[in-house]
Parts: sequence; structure tokens; C-alpha cells
Amino acid sequence: MTTEDARPAGPAVDPDDRAFFGHPRGLSTLFGLEVWERFSFLGMQAILVLFFTATVADDGLGMEAGQAASIAAGYGTMVYLVSVGGGWIADRVLGSYRAVLWGGILIACGHYTMAIPAELSTWLGLVLISLGTGLLKPNVSTLVGKLYSTTDERRDAGFALYYMGINVGAFFGPLVTGWLGADVGWHWGFSAAAIGMTAGVVQYVVGRRHIPGHGRGPEAPLPPAVMRRTLWILGGVAAGVVILAVGLALVGRLSIAGVVDALTVVAMAAPIVYFTVMFRSPRVTGEERGRLRPFLVLWFASVAFNFVLFQAYSVLILLADQHVERTIFGWQAPAAWFSSFLGGVEVLVAPVVAALWTWLGPRQPHASKKIAIGALLGGLSYLVLVPAVTGQSGDWKIAVWWLLASLLLLGLGDVLLQTTGLSATTKLAPAAFSSQSMAVWFLSIALANGIQAQTVRFYGEIPDGLYFTLNGAVAVLVAVVVLVLSPWMRRTMHPVH
Repeated sequence: MTTEDARPAGPAVDPDDRAFFGHPRGLSTLFGLEVWERFSFLGMQAILVLFFTATVADDGLGMEAGQAASIAAGYGTMVYLVSVGGGWIADRVLGSYRAVLWGGILIACGHYTMAIPAELSTWLGLVLISLGTGLLKPNVSTLVGKLYSTTDERRDAGFALYYMGINVGAFFGPLVTGWLGADVGWHWGFSAAAIGMTAGVVQYVVGRRHIPGHGRGPEAPLPPAVMRRTLWILGGVAAGVVILAVGLALVGRLSIAGVVDALTVVAMAAPIVYFTVMFRSPRVTGEERGRLRPFLVLWFASVAFNFVLFQAYSVLILLADQHVERTIFGWQAPAAWFSSFLGGVEVLVAPVVAALWTWLGPRQPHASKKIAIGALLGGLSYLVLVPAVTGQSGDWKIAVWWLLASLLLLGLGDVLLQTTGLSATTKLAPAAFSSQSMAVWFLSIALANGIQAQTVRFYGEIPDGLYFTLNGAVAVLVAVVVLVLSPWMRRTMHPVH
């Protein structure tokens, strides 16, 4: 028996544990972690595109709006692509608890690096944050699922509370970083994100005894010989990527736009490979394979919704910065604060949704309908802007209420779709791919960002009315398809209700 095996295995699922608002005590630790992780991640992301577009004289990078939005989307693509590796590392190498811990440490290091006022530090910091988030995001969601049995009707409500923690951080992060970035300096905003993630890691370690699997290794560990061979292969691949990048840079062929394009290609290929592996794996039973088919439909709905959602941190921030009337009694509110409004909406809505699902119990709508409604609201959030921006030219402004109405619809749709999607994934996932299936769910966000990285380049190049119409119509169309397929999905998604 190894030292690792001799440690306490962590708490098992206890249906009578209701210490945190009627939910297991471990949910409070994961809730707190997500508060600070989202504080740092979305706080930084809310000012990232503004930092990119600010002039060099204002300590920015002086990019065009479309280019800045594309790079921000490319960064989002990289973050969620790495989550596949994070899920695999948790399943086969570290275990979920330690994967989350090391992910949080890497994220904090990335934000501290971005706080250094140098362009190279910006790109290095984004890489570290991407690696850390890839370790943390799929695995912390998996840990939430492990707090409940698959038949526990508190499960969806628990994910709604967990998602409220995400949005508490999403609310406060942009408020702090937005003010610091606009009024003090961009790198002070990045520093605040670093301090927030440090606080998250500390409280996670303090509450570790309530985390499922704490002190235990991976559920399907690699044999030592395979582990060594795998580490050599991964090290070789990493070295090859670095050598290729250096070589391209030396001959003048390495560009940020090229990197973004490459990430989009990988984001399209990765889910095809992963779904193929899961469908064909001998470790996946016939019953589990049958549940993967409706999961694929939910996955595409997530792509469509996140395609519009993540533009809230690029296109909608740019819209707020350039074309929304933000002056209140002679004072101009930071554009990044609109990200806080989105988080605030979700903080207020999440407990209402959690209480509603708890009250309805077995009478609540099926998961497929919840996700379809979420995608529909996402599409409508863009279509509601069309009357306000159509036909505008020159130095134009729209009333703030148009953007607030859009963000209200988007926030409600996000709570419905993401909480249901996270919960459904933990129940539909094949046992042999538990953490990795959550990573596959996050690949939907990677693909959404990858597609967005290409399409946002048209923002400012085509009429705004046409831009928001096309984006919103995609999400609405996918929502309708999911609603049509809902009866079939209800039959094939057992035990998901």
C-alpha cells in the first residue's frame, strides 16, 4: 500500500448531509473556490479586450476592435481546449482534488505574470492561466457531481447553487478590475485578479476534508511504466511545439492571427476525436453508449449558446465602450462593469431557479427542454439589440437599457443551460470517462470560442444590425431543433430527468 493509498479517502456521498443550505458541506468549499476563480478569470477577461484596444500611450496594445475580439476569443478557445488534458490528468494521474489544486496555483501564477507591465508577460500569463483553468474547470464540476448520488433530486439545485458561486465572482471581479483598469492602470486590474485566485486556493485547501476523494489518487491510474512513457511523449510534444514556434518566429512567419486560426482548427477536431473514442471504447457499456447520443445534442446546444455568451466579454464590451451611453450625473461608468451586470443577474436568478427545481421535484421540465430554453434566450438576447443598432452611422450612442435588456436575457439563459448541462454531463458520462466527459462538455465552449474567433473579425466590418441578427438567429435555430428532439431525448437520457 502506498502512502497515497493510506491517506483518508475523503467523504462518501451522504444523502443526509444538508449543512450548506440543505446541501452537502463540501459544496460550500467548491462554491467558495469558484467565487474566487471566476473573480480572477472574468475580472481579467472583462478588461482584456479593452487593454488590447487601448492605445500604447494609455498602456494598451493598440489593436483594432475586430482583431482584439478575435484574440480574446482565441484565448478562450485555448482555455477550454486544455480542459481535455485536465480531465485526463485527473482521471489517470493526479485525481480530481489535486488537479484542481494545481490548476488554481497555475492560474494565480498566470495573473501575477500579467501584472508585470511588459507585452511578453501578457502572452506568458495567458498561457499559464489557460493551463491552470484546463486543470481546474472540468474537475471542480466533477467534484460537485460526486457530492450527490445520481438519484438525488437535490442534484440540479446543487449545481444551480454552485453556479451562483461562479456568478458571485463574475459580478465582483469586473467591478474591481474594471475600475482599476480604467482609472488606475490595466496591470493593477490584473494584480487584483491574481490576489483573488490566491484567496481561492487558500480556502480550497482549508476546506479539503469535505471534498470527495481528498487524499486519494486517480480513479483509473496509469501503470508506472505507461506513466513514464506518457510523460516522455508529452514532454516531447511540448518541446516540439516550442521549437516550432521559435523557428517560425525567427523566420517571421509566427503571427497571433495564425495561432488563433490553429486553435480554431484544433477546437473543431478535438471533439470529433473525443466523441469517436468514447463511442468506440470497450470500457463504455451499451447502455452508456446509448446515453451519449442525446448528450451530443445537448453538446451542440451548448456550442450555439456559448457562441453568443462569450461575446459578452468582447463584442458587447466593445459595444458598451464605443456606442452605449454610460454617463451618470457627469460620471462615465467603466465599460467592463456591464460584465458585472451579467454576473449580478445570474447571482439573483440562480437561487430562484434552484428553489424552483427543488419545489417542482419530479414535475420539473426535462433537461433537454431546460437547455433548449436557455439557448433560445441566448439568441433573443442578441436579437433584442437589432432595433437599436440598425441603421446607425458615425459617432452614435444607444440608451443603456438596450444593453441591460440583452444581458438580462443572456444571464437567465446561461443559468438555465449551464447548470442543467453540467448536471446532465455528470449523469450521462460513461464511468470510465467521468472527469474527461466534463472536459468534453467544456470542449463545446472551446469550439464556440473557436468559431467566434473567426466571426468576430467581422464586427465593425459589416452593419451592426446584420451582425447581431446572424448571431442571434443561430442560437434560436438550435434551440428549436432541441425542442423538436425533446421527446426522443426524454426516452434515451435515463436516468437524467
